[in-house]
Amino acid sequence: MERLPAGSKVFRYKLDFYYQQSLLYLVTLLLYGGIRGTFTFERLPSLVADPILYIIVFFVMLSFVVLVLNRARDRRLILAPDRIIFHNKFRDREVLLSDIEWFHIGRERSVQTAGRSQVIVFKMKNRRRLFRIRIGRYERDKELYHEMQRIAQGMPKGKRFIFGMT
Repeated sequence: MERLPAGSKVFRYKLDFYYQQSLLYLVTLLLYGGIRGTFTFERLPSLVADPILYIIVFFVMLSFVVLVLNRARDRRLILAPDRIIFHNKFRDREVLLSDIEWFHIGRERSVQTAGRSQVIVFKMKNRRRLFRIRIGRYERDKELYHEMQRIAQGMPKGKRFIFGMT
């Protein structure tokens, strides 16, 4: 990531969910292994041949791999005075505020992240697909919400959406 413009604010992607998921699976593995290793059950296979144990171990390893990969991606949302930058380890995607056709701040009923259901949606002039930013997925979500409201004041408003409703 090159030098940031003056007045930029950086919001890091939250990894809380991935940490909680990994710890939950690890605790489940420890409890299951502890209970199965302490007591003998005649009807169940031995601990070495137990398929449930292997399934739990698979989920523990998978959750830690996903955590490490998300940590390595180093995702950030950077709000500069004249642009929005979607940063990850491999590339930066810049959206100039002057290229935004319309901007909408609303709620998303079907997705609630970290207790927040605010979503920012905007459309660029030369692009068909919309950009969607879920506020609850970033650290300092209240500050991000206020910054987005400040940006939205100078933008044309989008249509009123109810996301998650078909």
